[in-house]
Amino acid sequence: MQQDERDKEEPLKQDIRLLGRILGDTLRDQEGQEAFALVERIRLLAIRFHRDDDFAARQELTTLLGNLEHIQSLSVVRAFSYFSHLANIAEDQHHIRRARAHAIAGSPPREGSFDFALKQALASGIDATQLLAFFNDCQIVPVLTAHPTEVQRKSILDCERKIARLLNEQDQMALTPEERADHEEAIRRAVLTLWQTRMLRHTRLSVMDEVSNALSYYDITFLSELPRLHNSIEDKLAQAFNSVNGEPFTAVRSEPVEDHVLPDRPVEPRASLTQRPSTGSGRTDGLDLPSTVTELPAFLRPGSWIGGDRDGNPFVTAEVLANTMRLHSRRAMAYYLDQLHQLGAALSSTIRVVEISKALEELAARSPDQGANRDDEPYRRAIAGIYARLAATAKILDELEAPLSAVGDAPPYASANEFKADLDVLHESLLTHNSALIARGGLRRLRRAVAVFGFYLAPLDLRQNSAIHDHTVAELINAAQPNVDYLSLSEEARVALLLQELATSRPLVSPFIKYTEQTTGELAIFNAARNILDSYGAGAIENVIIAKTDGVSDMLELALLLKESGMLLPRAKKLAVNIVPLFETIADLARSGAIMDKLFSIPFYRQLLASRGHMQEVMVGYSDSNKDGGFLTSGWSLYAAEKDLIEVFHKHGVKLRLFHGRGGSVGRGGGPSYQAILAQPAGAVQGRIRITEQGEVIASKYGNPELGRHNLEVLVAATMEATLLPREYDDPKPEFVQAMEELSASAFSAYRAMVYDTPGFEQYFWESTVISEIAELNIGSRPASRKKSTAIEDLRAIPWVFSWAQCRLMLPGWFGFGAAVNAYKAKHGEAGMQRLAAMVREWGFFRTLLSNMDMVLAKSDISIAERYAQLVKDEALRNAIFPRLKAEWQASVDALLAIMGQAELLAGNPVLKRSIRNRFPYLDPLNHLQIELLQRHRSGESDERVRRAIHLTINGVAAGLRNSG
Repeated sequence: MQQDERDKEEPLKQDIRLLGRILGDTLRDQEGQEAFALVERIRLLAIRFHRDDDFAARQELTTLLGNLEHIQSLSVVRAFSYFSHLANIAEDQHHIRRARAHAIAGSPPREGSFDFALKQALASGIDATQLLAFFNDCQIVPVLTAHPTEVQRKSILDCERKIARLLNEQDQMALTPEERADHEEAIRRAVLTLWQTRMLRHTRLSVMDEVSNALSYYDITFLSELPRLHNSIEDKLAQAFNSVNGEPFTAVRSEPVEDHVLPDRPVEPRASLTQRPSTGSGRTDGLDLPSTVTELPAFLRPGSWIGGDRDGNPFVTAEVLANTMRLHSRRAMAYYLDQLHQLGAALSSTIRVVEISKALEELAARSPDQGANRDDEPYRRAIAGIYARLAATAKILDELEAPLSAVGDAPPYASANEFKADLDVLHESLLTHNSALIARGGLRRLRRAVAVFGFYLAPLDLRQNSAIHDHTVAELINAAQPNVDYLSLSEEARVALLLQELATSRPLVSPFIKYTEQTTGELAIFNAARNILDSYGAGAIENVIIAKTDGVSDMLELALLLKESGMLLPRAKKLAVNIVPLFETIADLARSGAIMDKLFSIPFYRQLLASRGHMQEVMVGYSDSNKDGGFLTSGWSLYAAEKDLIEVFHKHGVKLRLFHGRGGSVGRGGGPSYQAILAQPAGAVQGRIRITEQGEVIASKYGNPELGRHNLEVLVAATMEATLLPREYDDPKPEFVQAMEELSASAFSAYRAMVYDTPGFEQYFWESTVISEIAELNIGSRPASRKKSTAIEDLRAIPWVFSWAQCRLMLPGWFGFGAAVNAYKAKHGEAGMQRLAAMVREWGFFRTLLSNMDMVLAKSDISIAERYAQLVKDEALRNAIFPRLKAEWQASVDALLAIMGQAELLAGNPVLKRSIRNRFPYLDPLNHLQIELLQRHRSGESDERVRRAIHLTINGVAAGLRNSG
C-alpha cells in the first residue's frame, strides 16, 4: 500500500482503535478482567485460524469454546458483536470524512456523484433542453420494504447513531482539550448504554412496528435530505449553463402535487426552457447567487411496501393498510407544521421596508392572525393562516393535533396542491420584490418537501400473489355464474371471460353473498385502497404488484378486482393505479416479453394504459430467480428478460419502467447501485427506475443523513448516465451473448443438480445452517416459509440467502460459476478464456456480475463452512455433499481470478479488502461460537441462555457481513 493511502487510512484506524479501546474498557468494567482476557484469547486464536489455517489453533479454539459456561458465552458473543457494530460506524464515518476531504480540496468529481454525471453529459454535448427533458420524465424511486434481514433493534440503532454523530463532530470541529475529553466521555457513555441495551427483540415485530421503524428514516434522512438534493441539483444545472453562455436558464414550472380527484390524475405541467430577468433567477443586487432552475419536477421520491405487501403475510389487512397511511401522513404533517413554525419565526419582513405582491396581501388578509402586533408583517400573518389551515387538515385526515395551537379557525386544505399554492404565493412575492435570497432558504426546502411528499409521505405499493387473485376471482365468478368453474379454464378461456366482465360496469360482487374469509379480506384491501386515494390523493397508492405473474390472465384478474373497488372505470377506460406484473422464476422471466406482447395486443388494456400516460411498469425478481436457478443464470435471465421487454415495449409504443426487486446480498441482486444501474441493457432505464431497499441495507444506506444523501445522489447520477450517455458495452457482441448462454446453461444444470436433485440436500441445508434458528428470530412479521414445510421450493429467498451467509459459504452468490467456466474452457480452450476476459473489459453487465461475485467469495470462508458441515448428523450425507461444495467453491475462485486477471480476491477493490481485514478477526469468533452453541442446542440442552446466545451470534455475524440478506 502506498504511503499516501496509509495516511488516508490513519483516521479510520484511530477511530477503530478508539472504539475498540472503549469497548474493551466497558467489557472489563462491566464483566471483569477475566471476561476481557477470555475475549482477547479467543480473538488471537481466531486470527491464527483465519490467516494461517492453523490446525493447533483450531483445536485449541474448539476446546476453549466448548468449555465456556453459558454466562461466558453471552459475554463473548456480545463483545464480538458490538465490535462489528462499532467498526461499521467507524467505516461509515471514514467514507463521510473522505468525501468531505475531496470536496474541500476541490478534487475532480468522483463516479457516482451528480457533478461527475453532469460533467460527462456536458462533455458529450448534452444541452440544457435535453437535460430538462430528462428531468421532466425522470422517475427514481427507492422503495423501502420490510423484508426481514434487519436484525438490529431500533434502540441499538439509536445508540449507534449517537456514536456516529459524536465521531462526526470530532472530525468537523476544532476541539479544545476539555471539549475533546467531554466528547470521549460522551462516546464512552453511549458505548456503555449500547452494552447495557438488550440486543434482541422479545416478541415478533408486527407490521405496524415495521412501519414505525421505517418512518424513522424519514426523520433521519428523507424529509431533510431529499429537498436539499433536489435544490442542489437545480442550482448545479443553473450554474453549469450560466457558465456556458452567460445567460441564467430557468425551467419555469408550477409543480402540482397529486389531487384528491379520482380516477382522473392531474396533468402536471412540464418544465420548459426559458430566460427570466435576474430578479427571478435567484440573484439579488450585490450578490452572485447561482441562477436557479425552478422548478424541476420531484424526480426522486421514496416509496414503500411496508403495510401494503400481502404476499405471504396474513397480517397485512385493510385496517393495517389504512393505519399505515395514517402514520405516513402524520409524519409528513408534523414535519410541515414544524417547518411552518420555524418559517414564521424567520420571515419577519415588514411592509415598512419591503413591498409585497397583491396575492400575498390577500393571503395575509384571509389569515385568522389579525392582531395589531402583526399588522405590518404580512409574511408572518400569511404563514399563521397557512399553519391554521394545515392544522385543520391534519385533524380531519389523521386525527393529529398540531404541536402548537393555531391562531384561529381556518378551513382545511382540499389537497396538497392547495397547500403548495399558498407557499408559492410567499415564494413569488419574495422573488419579485428583491428577496430571492430569503426565498432560497427554509421556504424553498419546504416547498420542495411538499412537492416530494404530498400529504401521504410516500406512495404505498400493494402486492399479492397471483394464486390469491386466482382464487378470489374464481369465487366471485363462480358465485355469479354457478355453471362456470373458473380455475379449470384454459388461459385463453380465462382471458376471454375476464375481458367480458371488464367490458361491463355491472358489479360482480354482491352484498347478498357471503364470501370466504380470504376473498372478503382481499376485497376489503382494495376498498381501503380506494378510500386512501380519495382522502390523500392519487399519489398515495400508485402501484399494485402481482407476485408470481405467469400469464395475461393474472393481469386481467387484478384489473377485475380494481374494477370492483372503483379504481378501474370500464366506460371511461381509466385506471387509478398501475397494474404491475412481477416475473420471478427463470421460466417466467423467459416468458415475460411474450406475456407483455399479448397483453399490449388487447385494445381494452391499451386504452387503460392511455389513462396512465402510456407507461407500464414491470417488476423483475432477483431473489426467487436466484433460488430457482442460481446466481449466474438468474443474472443472465434478468438481463435477457429486460432486452426482450425493451423490444416489446418499443414495438407497441409503450414507455417502460423497470422495478428491480433487489436484496442486500449479492445472492438477492445486491451490490453497488451505481454499477448495477449502469450495467442495465441499453434502453432499460430511460430516466425511470424503481429499486427495492431491503432489511439491513436501509439502515446502512439511510441511517446517517450524509450517507443517505450520498446514496440518493448515486441513484440520480447513475440513472442520468444510463439514460443520456450510451456506452459501448451496453450492446454486447454476439459472441459475448452466445458465451453467456452457454455459461448460464451449464451453471443452471450444476445448480439444479446440487440444490434440487441431490438426495438429502434439503436435510443438509437445514442441519448445516442456522435456518431453524433464523425462523425463530423476531426480525419480521412474515413467516420464513410460504407453507408449513421444509422444502426449499417453499422457503422464502430471504432466509435461504441469510442462512448461507451465516455459515460463511454464501452459496447463492457463486455456486455453478466454476462448473460453467470449466465446461466452457473444455469446449473452447484458451480462446474461450480470452473471450471471457474480453467480456470483463468490454461489457458492463459481465464485469458487474463478476465484481459482485468477487465480493461474495471474499466474504466466504471455506474453513469455517467446513466446521458448519460437521453439524450434519449423517456422516455419509455430509461426506457426499460438502466435498462437492468445497470443490465448486475452489473452482469458482480459480475461474474468477483467471478471468479477471487477479492474483487474489478483491485485488481491484482495496476499500472492501481493508474492511474485511479490519473486521473479520472479530467476526470469525462469532461463527466458531455459533457452531459450538448449535451443537449444544441441537443435542437437547434446553437452557434459554444457549438459545439467546445463538440468536446473538446471528445478529453479530449479520452486522459483520453488512449485506447478508
